[in-house]
Amino acid sequence: MVEALTTEEALARALADRDLLAVSRVLEHLGDRELVDLIERSSQRRSAVLFRLLAKDVALRVFERLDPSVQGELFLGLADREVTDLFTDLDPDDRVLLMDELPAAVARRLIQQLTPHERDLTWVILGHRAGSVGRRMSPEYVSAHPHLTVAEALDVVRRRVAQAETIYTLPVTDPDKKLVGVLSLRDLFEAGPEDMVGDIMGTVHFAHANDDAEEVARLCVDLGVLAMPIVDSETRLLGILTVDDAQRILEQAEEEDAARAGATEPLRRPYLSTSIAKVARARVVWLLVLAMSAILTVQVLEIFEATLEQKVVLALFIPLLTGTGGNTGSQAATTITRALAMGDVRTSDVWAVMLREVRVGAMLGLLLGSLGFALAALAYDTDTGLVIGLTLFCVCSMAATVGGVMPMIAKKLRVDPAVFSTPFITTFCDATGLLIYFMIAKAVLGI
Repeated sequence: MVEALTTEEALARALADRDLLAVSRVLEHLGDRELVDLIERSSQRRSAVLFRLLAKDVALRVFERLDPSVQGELFLGLADREVTDLFTDLDPDDRVLLMDELPAAVARRLIQQLTPHERDLTWVILGHRAGSVGRRMSPEYVSAHPHLTVAEALDVVRRRVAQAETIYTLPVTDPDKKLVGVLSLRDLFEAGPEDMVGDIMGTVHFAHANDDAEEVARLCVDLGVLAMPIVDSETRLLGILTVDDAQRILEQAEEEDAARAGATEPLRRPYLSTSIAKVARARVVWLLVLAMSAILTVQVLEIFEATLEQKVVLALFIPLLTGTGGNTGSQAATTITRALAMGDVRTSDVWAVMLREVRVGAMLGLLLGSLGFALAALAYDTDTGLVIGLTLFCVCSMAATVGGVMPMIAKKLRVDPAVFSTPFITTFCDATGLLIYFMIAKAVLGI
């Protein structure tokens, strides 16, 4: 196989010489995963050129594996006919994800060019709110009925195999399309041809279309099912969520959580192929929010300006105390955000989490406070050491508690818990920690 560096050099040389035949020869030696990486790392113009040189079957496979944001950019560099063909060949759920990345006028024009059947399948998904599992399900499934024999059910599978998202998990519905059970293809092969589907079907785990997509995806993966049926409020079958789509949802959610914990938005494409403007735009809103919230810290310092003038040494410990509080809160927030995502804790566990984090914070505060007292007392005096020690104990207890509870409050309010993690908690703990610091200093030092 051609090494990555050699491939890049060969492509660069062939593109510079406008030798499209040479480019095509290089691309022929690459697998789907390598082609996806190559296109996602390329500029919009270059990715369109590379994509046009792929064989039709390869191009569709590669396009389906691209991130929806990259798909949208690639569309802008292709001819109308190429765009229409790609859009039509996509599965309905992938089609909807792509539509979210396209200008509204382009999306409307493309959906109007679909066949009535494909348009109806797409509208089924578009009818659900963003973020719900109904927006990520596939309406292309094969279902069976309890009154069918195994032979008849297998015949249904054979007729529908080309149109179905998967045939390995078959929902079982009654005449009103209400979900009553589930069976696998293995169940059908192991049963006798005259056995009834209703006799061999098993109990079913399902989700409602309005349920949160991330929660359903995690349930699907945790249960180890290949597909989870999605139903409406009356338990009528609407579609299925396959395990590969569930894994993709979880990967995207983890990417968002990691980005927002660092006070930025996910780029949704490789860093080096993302424009400078988009990188800046992903960060600037958060920086403005944090800059505004940091004004609280400045105001606290202004309030206690007289205290600082009487005991200048107190100013030396401000970075230590604010940094410790912010780090302690961030640790707690990251832990609880992860626990919420994994289903280890629920919003109803808020009091248990609060009591637990108070104890964890107190233990950390006792250790750090004792060390801070000893060092400050040796370097300055006992009173200063006592102020530092007590402040570290209080700040750690407070920060751990706030860091643990805020993601749970966010979850209850249906806000991404990652939004309430590191950036906001650090700023909150800075301001609150300074209030605690100066109040303890005034009480101990009598100033």
